[in-house]
Amino acid sequence: MANPSSASPASREPQALSSSDGATTAKPGERSTPYASNVMRFLESVGISNPIPDNYSSEDFYSDFLCNHLKTDTVRRGHITCFTTVKPTILNSMGGLHGGVIAAISERVAIATARTVVGEDKELFLGELAMSYLSSATINAELIVDGSVVRSGRNTTVVAVEFKMRKTGKLVYSSRATFYNSPIAKL
Repeated sequence: MANPSSASPASREPQALSSSDGATTAKPGERSTPYASNVMRFLESVGISNPIPDNYSSEDFYSDFLCNHLKTDTVRRGHITCFTTVKPTILNSMGGLHGGVIAAISERVAIATARTVVGEDKELFLGELAMSYLSSATINAELIVDGSVVRSGRNTTVVAVEFKMRKTGKLVYSSRATFYNSPIAKL
């Protein structure tokens, strides 16, 4: 690879990328960075330019998709335990469970956990979802997903969700979700 230019980062102008098919985002007269072709090859290898299949754009596709990977074990007031197995369809390009899938599962489990203490007469609005990716779960790893209410008050509910390896109990991912509770308007 070529060496980066000796100019300071602040003095560099944004550079354009070009793809292997000759398409470019550069304006006439601009030059491409030495790393542009490597970045474009990586993006193409992970399918960034592939069209989205029709069945993926159906209503609630991702909800159904996630539910197929999540199996409920126990439900108690303020606590839910689920299991999931890391399958090839939910891997990232590095061979670990995709971060977006972790966040989506965490949100689903947090909502379900909050619903065990917040009545149906109130709507839940997700105000914050903080994720910690501590390790990686690889293909066919079985995970225990535990959701527990940390605090529930009149206006807010906080839920912690932990992902642990089923065999070892090692904590691999954790999250904290804050929900705002508001009464459903009666018109």
